[in-house]
Amino acid sequence: MLEILWTIIIGFVAGVIAKFIMPGSANEPSGFIMTTLLGIVGAFVATFLGQVTGWYSPNQGAGLIASVVGAIIVLAIWGFIQGRRRSTAL
Repeated sequence: MLEILWTIIIGFVAGVIAKFIMPGSANEPSGFIMTTLLGIVGAFVATFLGQVTGWYSPNQGAGLIASVVGAIIVLAIWGFIQGRRRSTAL
C-alpha cells in the first residue's frame, strides 16, 4: 500500500516538473488529476524501459529523474498524436 502511495507522490512531482519543462499547447493534459496521471504513467514508462534495458532489477522502480523523463516522453507522444489528429482533420 505504501509503494502505491509513494508512486502517486513521485508521479505527481514528476508530472509537475515535466509540465514545467515542456508546457506544450492547450490540447495537452493539464490540471491536478491529469498532471498526476501523466507523472504516474511516466513513472511506469521509465520503470518499464529501465527494466528492459537492464538499468533496474525486476523489483526496482524508477526514481524521480527517470519518472520526469518518462513523463516528458508521454507528453511528446501525446503532442505527436494530437498533431497528427489535427492535421488529418483539416
